[in-house]
Amino acid sequence: MNKNQRENIAMITGASAGIGLELTRKLLSEDWQVIALNRSDFPTDDMRIQEAFKSGWLRIYKTTDLADYASLRRALEEIKDKEQRIDILFNNAGGTFPELSYSKQGREKHYELLTVVPYIILMELKKLIKKGRLKTVINTSSSALKFTKEFNIEILERPKIFRKLLGPYATSKLALSLWTQAIASQLAEDDIKIRSVDPGSNNTLRKGKKSGLPILVQTLMKLFFSAPTHGAGKLYEGALGEHRNETGVFLLKGQVADLKFKDQARNVLERINMIYEHEFLQRNF
Repeated sequence: MNKNQRENIAMITGASAGIGLELTRKLLSEDWQVIALNRSDFPTDDMRIQEAFKSGWLRIYKTTDLADYASLRRALEEIKDKEQRIDILFNNAGGTFPELSYSKQGREKHYELLTVVPYIILMELKKLIKKGRLKTVINTSSSALKFTKEFNIEILERPKIFRKLLGPYATSKLALSLWTQAIASQLAEDDIKIRSVDPGSNNTLRKGKKSGLPILVQTLMKLFFSAPTHGAGKLYEGALGEHRNETGVFLLKGQVADLKFKDQARNVLERINMIYEHEFLQRNF
């Protein structure tokens, strides 16, 4: 066991399946401690995961739904109460929905889960990140954001039309990368670095779970997309690779890439901060 590595602590949201699960496995294999924030359970037949849980190197916190503020708040309060620090926060939880749907707070669900919730998690756990050794935040984004043709807050919160993958999902991932860029200078005051990372094309289809992806994309996924270990590697590199000293950037295929609608970055940040302050912090659940 490498004692110095054991002193590294990563937190991963959506750690129990797909890319998050493979990232959890990778970090545990390299002697990291992992804090997991999940909606679903880890595979019971994965002995490494189960042994890490029993030993305390993997610590699991559960929510019924990350986009449900009451459940999210309870889980985050538990993390703040029990954990001492976070070296790297991987805001990785996500998903695609098959039809237009809304969160309990009344916003389109991709936007709530993929854009707003990562900001809430960052703000709530900022003190733990400040205590960390690496002080790094990685937001899982997507190359799908390149296909966004129209962008504003109203479209994010209440889309006029719904398209699988290239609709609310893509705009929400773009919004995530935009606020990542906008908040970088603010976080730099606390020596925290933040980046958004495209994990590439991964086959994250789950048996028995309805996908929000077009049929063609599902077929291509099965035939040609990489295993989730590929995406886990991209997130790992985004955190610890050649761009580890940069902040506010979007990494695509391991390189810094430009974002569309950069003039909207500050608007997105201000809007989600308002949601955080006036809804998450002040509302009694």
